[in-house]
Amino acid sequence: MISAKMIKMTEGGSAIRAMFEEGARLAAQYGRENVYDFSLGNPNIPAPEKVRESILRVARETDPMELHGYMSNSGYPEVRAKVAASLNRRFGTGFDENNIIMTVGAAGGLNVLLKTLLNPGDEVLVFAPYFLEYGNYVSNFDGVLKAIPANIAGNFQPDAEALRAAVTPRTKALILNNPNNPTGVIYTGESIKAIASVLEEKQAEYGTSIYLISDEPYRELAYDGKEAPWLTGYYRNTLVGYSWSKSLSLPGERIGYVVIPSECDDAQLIFDAAVIANRILGFVNAPSLQQRVVAECLDEQTDVAAYDRNRRTLYEGLTGAGFECVYPDGAFYMWVKTPGDDREFSERAKRHNILVVPGTSFACPGYVRVAYCVSHDMIVRSLPAFRALAAEYGLSK
Repeated sequence: MISAKMIKMTEGGSAIRAMFEEGARLAAQYGRENVYDFSLGNPNIPAPEKVRESILRVARETDPMELHGYMSNSGYPEVRAKVAASLNRRFGTGFDENNIIMTVGAAGGLNVLLKTLLNPGDEVLVFAPYFLEYGNYVSNFDGVLKAIPANIAGNFQPDAEALRAAVTPRTKALILNNPNNPTGVIYTGESIKAIASVLEEKQAEYGTSIYLISDEPYRELAYDGKEAPWLTGYYRNTLVGYSWSKSLSLPGERIGYVVIPSECDDAQLIFDAAVIANRILGFVNAPSLQQRVVAECLDEQTDVAAYDRNRRTLYEGLTGAGFECVYPDGAFYMWVKTPGDDREFSERAKRHNILVVPGTSFACPGYVRVAYCVSHDMIVRSLPAFRALAAEYGLSK
């Protein structure tokens, strides 16, 4: 018999991946052009040309033994130094290579941090709706995930008073995903200040260290001049996880980093332990080729204007059909209120070859997530199907 923990995870599966597989089945049956798959946050926009050029140049010009060999488990020192310098330039921080660990994407980085921080039974808080894999990441290390209910009335900004009620002496960390998946909301500076105040208060009350883990794969995907606040400037015990999966359209390359600021409680101990966690979790180190590539592309960015075009077209199309949507500030997800049960709505959408993910999977029933990191043409072609679905619910205007 396999691990009981893995049996539970297998039974739970992933609603997002299940929809992705359903999309492949429907495409084979009806033709890919007739299936509107909004299930997976898989960027449709190609990586910047400089990324491709850097891959070719690094592969051609770097000594093969140096390029493909082992390095420090924390990553190449010169790459970490370049990442630190980029953050310092952009956010006014004072990092160096000893604050940066290169990781196998943000997911790898979060698992490294949780492995480093958690004892069995330690609590990790999240604001609903949240990326569903957080529960599995925390469970990997026998922690307990506690979801704070969604602040629907507050436009999905985090509720500091609800946070205050949720913190206990066992609370070790709060994961904050900003811009947020699945809502596309950017948590404001005012919200972050309120969160920081509660965490400071609770640290003093319990005599513990509570770490704010900032999960930031969508940081550069922001619209209308808005920006996600840089959290180390708000709260001393902040740890940051980042990935280039979205900002450079490289989800399959699995390259990112974590930031461990020197001012954090037990910063050096956390850094040293996280380097070991990077190794013993099986990552060993972040991919050597991709480390060198992203170091040359720190000022590059995917085509945010194309995502913005998708955002506007989809929002206008869905609201024009009668749906109520959260207008996203960032990321590439539309959070759509369902007229009834979200799982039933997702099933009815499939009859129109529309694939969306029910909000129940993000601990927030009554909504669905629509990933608009797809071609603009597919969004336009999908709108008649959405209008037909709206008509079934009597929503059509």
